[in-house]
Amino acid sequence: MDMNRWLRLIAGVVVMASVALGYFVNPYWYLFTAFVGLNLLQSAFTNWCPMMWFLRKLGVRA
Repeated sequence: MDMNRWLRLIAGVVVMASVALGYFVNPYWYLFTAFVGLNLLQSAFTNWCPMMWFLRKLGVRA
């Protein structure tokens, strides 16, 4: 898989997990969902995301 597919997969998993944690554990987990959403929004404008840096370090191709 390439970088974009990994990024979308990880973002989807993190959003779904944080929504489930917000519902079942503590509503403060919804703040993590908002953080992921804001990070995706800023990456659309800047074309930079911290997860992309991490995936490059793991050897994921662009």
